[in-house]
Amino acid sequence: MQQSGSKALKVGVFYDGSYFTHVSNYYNYVHSHRRRLHIGGLHDYIKHMVAEREGTRPNLCHIIDAHFFRGRFTAREANEKTNQLYYDRVFDDVLMYNNVQTHYLPVKDMMGRKREKGIDVLMALETYELCMLKRYDVVALVASDGDHVPLVRKLHALGCKTMLLGWDFEFTDQETGELQTTKTSTDLWNEVSYPLPMHDLIEEGLRDDDEVIRDVFVLRDSSRDTEQEGFERPPVTMVDEERHRSTVMSLMNGYGFIRYPDNNLFFRYDDLQGFGFDELAINDELEFNIAVNHKGQRVARNITRVDL
Repeated sequence: MQQSGSKALKVGVFYDGSYFTHVSNYYNYVHSHRRRLHIGGLHDYIKHMVAEREGTRPNLCHIIDAHFFRGRFTAREANEKTNQLYYDRVFDDVLMYNNVQTHYLPVKDMMGRKREKGIDVLMALETYELCMLKRYDVVALVASDGDHVPLVRKLHALGCKTMLLGWDFEFTDQETGELQTTKTSTDLWNEVSYPLPMHDLIEEGLRDDDEVIRDVFVLRDSSRDTEQEGFERPPVTMVDEERHRSTVMSLMNGYGFIRYPDNNLFFRYDDLQGFGFDELAINDELEFNIAVNHKGQRVARNITRVDL
């Protein structure tokens, strides 16, 4: 591959969809930045990284294909989940606006649990076939699974370089208290041409107020961008219309618990109405509705301050 900086490069981007969604939700709900990943901004970042590694300019790095792979509920199953069909359609719009082609397989029922089946195989086959036909200079993978190692080796055999956008992080689930760990396969890190440890690169970019890193995230004050990213918070079902009162039991980083009989009620910063999370203190009296979240747990919603 020429390194003169004058040669246009062909880039293909391939997403493990469930992984991308998981990482985006982490930044929106857990990380202090409180923003979702923005697909258009991520593509721009990929072009900058390819240009940096290949010794050329970003405007000579062209993403000629982008593909998104994920399992999907049937229409009947999605209809049984509150607003799921709407969220699916919104996210399809996001991908369409960003010229990302979708590849869905039906979610399978395995031992009573809904699981994706065959997505990694489909992603590998499509990526390899497209690379053979279009001869990408660089394939960028948004993935973490070591099962992609054979794909990477096959791409290298075609003379294609590979870039991996991977994340390593862990956090405590706010609602269950369980430790959640996300770790990219070491074998995959070692195999690709250009490994990008995004957890570190994003932290560094946010500290330095890097414009390219800032644009990897949706703007909080842009309702259009927020809607188009399609990662709405998990739907809830209202238990009743009655307003309840109780006091704040504990406060943590962006979430807390309200005293309530049997099990205390979890709430998030964006459940508050008319005031900010930083205005709350232990024992403040609140008024709220009770809902059931996607895990079947009772939570507080539509929270107001009694003294306001």
